[in-house]
Amino acid sequence: MPPMRRVVDGRRGSLVGAAALAVVLAACGSSAISSTSTSTSTTGRATTTTTADQGSAATSSTSIVAVVRSARWASNVSVQVSGSSITVSSDGLPSTTYWTRPADYALPDAGVMVPTAATAHVGTDPTVAKSVSLTFPGVPVWSATTTATSLGSIGIMVSGATLFNPYEGNASTVALSSNFTVTDSSGVSASFVDRCNGHPTPQGEYHYHGIPNCITDKVDGSTGPSHLIGIAFDGYPIYGDRDAHGSLVQPSQLDSCNGIYSATPEFPHGIYHYVLPDATDARSSITCYHGVVDRTLAQIAAGAAACGALPVTGYLTAATRPPRRTSALTTQGAST
Repeated sequence: MPPMRRVVDGRRGSLVGAAALAVVLAACGSSAISSTSTSTSTTGRATTTTTADQGSAATSSTSIVAVVRSARWASNVSVQVSGSSITVSSDGLPSTTYWTRPADYALPDAGVMVPTAATAHVGTDPTVAKSVSLTFPGVPVWSATTTATSLGSIGIMVSGATLFNPYEGNASTVALSSNFTVTDSSGVSASFVDRCNGHPTPQGEYHYHGIPNCITDKVDGSTGPSHLIGIAFDGYPIYGDRDAHGSLVQPSQLDSCNGIYSATPEFPHGIYHYVLPDATDARSSITCYHGVVDRTLAQIAAGAAACGALPVTGYLTAATRPPRRTSALTTQGAST
């Protein structure tokens, strides 16, 4: 594993804000995404309380360090652990370890933010490498309150590319439900979103808006349980749409952030994690974080506003671990 230059902030709350802040700043023109910053308080104003999960609550202290180190990261991804912090670095490209993206995409015409078939054209894939280095808490802290995910990157996947929330740049159009295909005069066709549920921004940042089937096909197989395929900015793991026994997880089983406390192959005793269901509506990706976030997000809001993006709407405070659900998702051990 190649050495990496990094700065680790020992306070868990600041890590989330630091990672997200760097992504917003990169969206303003930087070619690199770095998660280094100074520490800040984890106390702030809270947003909407999520009540979909029911049951008893207790303090959460599940470490994700060992699991993250052994996840099926592509060769363009490096993972470094320092104390209770995890730094994941990549070139931002979706590795061909999992899938080779198409040569062409349906790209927006000049001046168009969110294209349709009438305002797009076939163009060569504009994806370019963008250095990504994100630091996460090794022991995520669940909160009873949630913070909305912003536009732009909200997590990193094992392929080396990032995950976005469900929406396009206008913060209202759901990418997967608005997919389309265009054909040019020479008969070449291209889709807005590819079959891995991802596409590049006009600036060349490839990202996913939903479950990356090209990854889960190889990591999980066609009927197996879902394994860790990414990490959200609050440190909680991201999984595909099957539970620890290989059964499909329905959106109705998840909380408003697409999260659930249940067993997984890597965490047979259960952990709160996000699920990317096989959906094309707004449930296709994560719309809020259920992990502790700190005041660094104020800087994100300012940076996002300067870029013309939707700012983050609030902060999280430390609370208890997510309540357990009494369902098949939390019973017995997990298969591998």
